[in-house]
Amino acid sequence: MGQLIILGSGYAVPEEGHDNTHLFIQQGNHGVLVDCASNPTVHLKQAGIAFNQITDLILTHFHPDHVSGMPLLLMDLWLLGRKQPLNIYGPLHAIDRAEAMMKLYDWKKWPNFFPVMFHRLPEHEMILALFSPVLKIFTSPVKHLIPTIGLRIEFLPEEKVVAYSCDTEPCPQVVELAARADILIHEATGASVGHSSPAQAAQIARQAGVRELILIHYAQAKGPELLDPAKEVFDGSIRLAKDFMRLEF
Repeated sequence: MGQLIILGSGYAVPEEGHDNTHLFIQQGNHGVLVDCASNPTVHLKQAGIAFNQITDLILTHFHPDHVSGMPLLLMDLWLLGRKQPLNIYGPLHAIDRAEAMMKLYDWKKWPNFFPVMFHRLPEHEMILALFSPVLKIFTSPVKHLIPTIGLRIEFLPEEKVVAYSCDTEPCPQVVELAARADILIHEATGASVGHSSPAQAAQIARQAGVRELILIHYAQAKGPELLDPAKEVFDGSIRLAKDFMRLEF
Protein backbone atom coordinates (compact mmCIF):
# COMPACT_ATOMS: atom_id res chain seq x y z
CA MET A 1 0.00 0.00 0.00
CA GLY A 2 1.36 3.39 -0.99
CA GLN A 3 1.27 6.39 1.28
CA LEU A 4 2.29 10.03 1.40
CA ILE A 5 3.07 11.57 4.78
CA ILE A 6 3.09 15.34 5.21
CA LEU A 7 5.99 15.78 7.64
CA GLY A 8 5.60 19.55 7.73
CA SER A 9 2.88 21.86 6.44
CA GLY A 10 4.08 25.34 7.39
CA TYR A 11 5.51 28.19 5.38
CA ALA A 12 9.02 29.63 5.71
CA VAL A 13 8.63 30.51 9.41
CA PRO A 14 8.13 27.25 11.35
CA GLU A 15 5.91 27.06 14.41
CA GLU A 16 5.38 24.48 17.12
CA GLY A 17 3.41 21.64 15.53
CA HIS A 18 3.58 23.37 12.15
CA ASP A 19 7.02 22.79 10.68
CA ASN A 20 8.44 23.80 7.30
CA THR A 21 6.85 21.96 4.40
CA HIS A 22 8.37 18.58 3.53
CA LEU A 23 6.88 15.22 2.52
CA PHE A 24 7.64 11.51 2.54
CA ILE A 25 6.46 9.05 -0.13
CA GLN A 26 6.38 5.33 0.59
CA GLN A 27 5.61 2.79 -2.12
CA GLY A 28 7.06 -0.71 -2.30
CA ASN A 29 10.78 -0.50 -1.56
CA HIS A 30 10.86 3.22 -2.30
CA GLY A 31 11.04 5.83 0.45
CA VAL A 32 11.29 9.29 -1.09
CA LEU A 33 11.85 12.35 1.06
CA VAL A 34 10.70 15.55 -0.68
CA ASP A 35 12.74 18.43 0.69
CA CYS A 36 14.66 18.31 3.93
CA ALA A 37 13.69 20.98 6.40
CA SER A 38 14.29 21.72 10.06
CA ASN A 39 15.45 18.65 12.04
CA PRO A 40 14.60 15.75 9.71
CA THR A 41 15.86 13.08 12.09
CA VAL A 42 13.31 14.00 14.75
CA HIS A 43 10.41 14.37 12.32
CA LEU A 44 11.10 11.06 10.59
CA LYS A 45 11.19 9.30 13.96
CA GLN A 46 7.94 10.96 15.05
CA ALA A 47 6.31 9.76 11.83
CA GLY A 48 7.49 6.19 12.44
CA ILE A 49 9.83 6.21 9.44
CA ALA A 50 13.00 4.17 9.86
CA PHE A 51 16.14 5.78 8.47
CA ASN A 52 16.85 2.81 6.22
CA GLN A 53 13.48 3.38 4.53
CA ILE A 54 14.84 6.49 2.80
CA THR A 55 16.04 5.56 -0.68
CA ASP A 56 15.82 8.95 -2.40
CA LEU A 57 15.73 12.67 -1.62
CA ILE A 58 14.20 15.28 -3.93
CA LEU A 59 15.21 18.91 -3.37
CA THR A 60 12.58 21.08 -5.04
CA HIS A 61 14.61 24.30 -4.74
CA PHE A 62 17.39 25.85 -2.74
CA HIS A 63 15.65 27.96 -0.13
CA PRO A 64 16.58 27.40 3.54
CA ASP A 65 13.12 26.22 4.61
CA HIS A 66 13.41 23.39 2.06
CA VAL A 67 17.08 22.31 2.24
CA SER A 68 18.62 23.43 5.54
CA GLY A 69 18.15 20.02 7.16
CA MET A 70 20.05 18.10 4.48
CA PRO A 71 23.54 18.25 6.06
CA LEU A 72 22.11 17.12 9.39
CA LEU A 73 20.19 14.27 7.76
CA LEU A 74 23.26 13.00 5.90
CA MET A 75 25.42 13.24 9.01
CA ASP A 76 22.85 11.44 11.15
CA LEU A 77 22.38 8.66 8.60
CA TRP A 78 26.16 8.19 8.56
CA LEU A 79 26.41 8.17 12.37
CA LEU A 80 23.58 5.62 12.52
CA GLY A 81 25.58 3.29 10.29
CA ARG A 82 23.92 3.67 6.92
CA LYS A 83 25.65 1.72 4.14
CA GLN A 84 23.18 1.78 1.25
CA PRO A 85 23.44 4.53 -1.39
CA LEU A 86 21.23 7.62 -1.36
CA ASN A 87 20.06 9.34 -4.55
CA ILE A 88 19.47 13.10 -4.40
CA TYR A 89 17.50 14.75 -7.23
CA GLY A 90 16.74 18.36 -8.06
CA PRO A 91 17.16 21.19 -10.52
CA LEU A 92 20.73 22.17 -11.43
CA HIS A 93 20.51 25.34 -9.32
CA ALA A 94 19.60 23.37 -6.19
CA ILE A 95 21.95 20.42 -6.64
CA ASP A 96 25.01 22.57 -7.39
CA ARG A 97 24.39 24.50 -4.17
CA ALA A 98 23.62 21.38 -2.15
CA GLU A 99 26.97 19.91 -3.14
CA ALA A 100 28.72 23.19 -2.34
CA MET A 101 27.02 23.26 1.07
CA MET A 102 28.27 19.75 1.88
CA LYS A 103 31.79 20.70 0.79
CA LEU A 104 31.81 23.37 3.51
CA TYR A 105 31.51 20.52 6.01
CA ASP A 106 34.40 18.56 4.40
CA TRP A 107 32.04 15.62 4.17
CA LYS A 108 34.34 13.75 1.78
CA LYS A 109 36.72 13.34 4.72
CA TRP A 110 34.13 11.68 6.94
CA PRO A 111 35.34 8.03 7.15
CA ASN A 112 33.29 5.22 5.64
CA PHE A 113 30.58 7.56 4.40
CA PHE A 114 27.80 5.86 2.43
CA PRO A 115 27.54 6.56 -1.34
CA VAL A 116 25.58 9.67 -2.33
CA MET A 117 24.64 10.29 -5.97
CA PHE A 118 23.48 13.72 -7.09
CA HIS A 119 21.13 13.86 -10.09
CA ARG A 120 20.56 17.15 -11.91
CA LEU A 121 17.14 17.13 -13.51
CA PRO A 122 16.61 18.90 -16.85
CA GLU A 123 14.50 22.02 -16.53
CA HIS A 124 11.84 20.75 -18.91
CA GLU A 125 8.22 19.82 -18.37
CA MET A 126 7.17 16.32 -17.30
CA ILE A 127 10.64 14.86 -16.75
CA LEU A 128 10.41 11.27 -15.49
CA ALA A 129 12.74 11.60 -12.50
CA LEU A 130 12.04 8.29 -10.71
CA PHE A 131 10.57 5.18 -12.27
CA SER A 132 9.83 1.64 -11.15
CA PRO A 133 6.99 -0.85 -11.64
CA VAL A 134 5.27 0.60 -8.54
CA LEU A 135 6.12 4.31 -8.61
CA LYS A 136 6.58 7.13 -11.11
CA ILE A 137 7.57 10.69 -10.20
CA PHE A 138 7.50 13.40 -12.85
CA THR A 139 8.90 16.91 -12.38
CA SER A 140 8.27 20.23 -14.10
CA PRO A 141 9.68 23.70 -13.46
CA VAL A 142 7.20 26.00 -11.71
CA LYS A 143 7.16 29.77 -11.16
CA HIS A 144 8.99 30.71 -7.97
CA LEU A 145 11.75 33.19 -7.12
CA ILE A 146 14.50 30.73 -8.07
CA PRO A 147 14.51 27.52 -10.18
CA THR A 148 11.93 25.22 -8.54
CA ILE A 149 10.17 22.01 -9.48
CA GLY A 150 6.69 20.65 -8.82
CA LEU A 151 5.90 16.93 -8.77
CA ARG A 152 3.43 14.42 -10.16
CA ILE A 153 3.50 11.18 -8.14
CA GLU A 154 1.85 8.09 -9.63
CA PHE A 155 1.30 5.12 -7.31
CA LEU A 156 1.20 1.84 -9.24
CA PRO A 157 -0.59 -0.51 -9.61
CA GLU A 158 -3.17 1.43 -7.58
CA GLU A 159 -3.33 4.07 -10.36
CA LYS A 160 -3.58 6.87 -7.81
CA VAL A 161 -2.03 10.25 -8.56
CA VAL A 162 -0.91 13.04 -6.24
CA ALA A 163 0.47 16.34 -7.55
CA TYR A 164 2.53 18.77 -5.48
CA SER A 165 2.90 22.37 -6.61
CA CYS A 166 5.80 23.29 -4.33
CA ASP A 167 6.33 27.07 -3.95
CA THR A 168 4.88 28.78 -7.02
CA GLU A 169 2.68 31.40 -8.54
CA PRO A 170 -0.21 30.00 -10.60
CA CYS A 171 1.26 28.52 -13.77
CA PRO A 172 0.22 26.07 -16.51
CA GLN A 173 2.93 23.62 -15.49
CA VAL A 174 1.08 22.82 -12.26
CA VAL A 175 -2.15 22.32 -14.21
CA GLU A 176 -0.33 19.75 -16.34
CA LEU A 177 1.29 18.04 -13.36
CA ALA A 178 -2.12 17.79 -11.66
CA ALA A 179 -4.19 16.78 -14.69
CA ARG A 180 -7.02 14.50 -13.44
CA ALA A 181 -5.09 13.76 -10.23
CA ASP A 182 -6.79 12.30 -7.20
CA ILE A 183 -5.17 14.92 -4.97
CA LEU A 184 -3.43 18.24 -5.58
CA ILE A 185 -1.27 19.50 -2.72
CA HIS A 186 -0.90 23.20 -3.48
CA GLU A 187 0.81 25.97 -1.59
CA ALA A 188 -1.35 28.74 -0.11
CA THR A 189 1.15 31.24 1.24
CA GLY A 190 -0.77 34.16 -0.23
CA ALA A 191 -0.85 36.03 -3.52
CA SER A 192 2.65 37.51 -3.98
CA VAL A 193 5.66 37.11 -6.21
CA GLY A 194 6.49 33.41 -6.32
CA HIS A 195 3.47 32.28 -4.29
CA SER A 196 -0.28 31.61 -4.55
CA SER A 197 -3.43 32.42 -2.62
CA PRO A 198 -5.99 29.76 -1.63
CA ALA A 199 -8.33 31.00 -4.39
CA GLN A 200 -5.53 30.75 -6.96
CA ALA A 201 -4.73 27.22 -5.79
CA ALA A 202 -8.42 26.34 -6.13
CA GLN A 203 -8.46 27.74 -9.66
CA ILE A 204 -5.54 25.46 -10.57
CA ALA A 205 -7.39 22.49 -9.02
CA ARG A 206 -10.49 23.28 -11.06
CA GLN A 207 -8.54 23.67 -14.31
CA ALA A 208 -6.71 20.38 -13.70
CA GLY A 209 -9.89 18.47 -12.89
CA VAL A 210 -8.60 17.04 -9.61
CA ARG A 211 -10.81 15.33 -7.03
CA GLU A 212 -9.36 16.90 -3.91
CA LEU A 213 -7.30 19.98 -3.02
CA ILE A 214 -5.04 20.10 0.03
CA LEU A 215 -3.63 23.52 0.95
CA ILE A 216 -0.08 23.57 2.32
CA HIS A 217 2.79 26.00 3.07
CA TYR A 218 0.71 28.48 5.06
CA ALA A 219 0.95 30.39 8.34
CA GLN A 220 -0.82 28.53 11.12
CA ALA A 221 -2.71 31.63 12.32
CA LYS A 222 -4.21 32.05 8.86
CA GLY A 223 -5.37 28.44 8.58
CA PRO A 224 -9.06 29.03 9.43
CA GLU A 225 -9.23 31.81 6.82
CA LEU A 226 -7.98 29.74 3.89
CA LEU A 227 -10.81 27.35 3.11
CA ASP A 228 -13.67 29.74 2.34
CA PRO A 229 -11.95 31.61 -0.54
CA ALA A 230 -10.92 28.28 -2.06
CA LYS A 231 -14.43 26.83 -1.76
CA GLU A 232 -15.81 29.74 -3.76
CA VAL A 233 -13.71 28.59 -6.73
CA PHE A 234 -13.45 24.79 -6.45
CA ASP A 235 -16.41 22.55 -5.63
CA GLY A 236 -14.39 19.41 -4.86
CA SER A 237 -13.09 18.37 -1.47
CA ILE A 238 -10.75 20.92 0.16
CA ARG A 239 -8.81 20.60 3.39
CA LEU A 240 -5.74 21.99 5.12
CA ALA A 241 -2.52 20.03 5.34
CA LYS A 242 -1.44 19.20 8.87
CA ASP A 243 1.88 17.91 10.17
CA PHE A 244 1.95 14.09 10.07
CA MET A 245 -1.19 13.85 7.93
CA ARG A 246 -1.18 10.51 6.09
CA LEU A 247 -2.66 9.90 2.65
CA GLU A 248 -2.97 6.17 1.97
CA PHE A 249 -3.63 4.47 -1.36
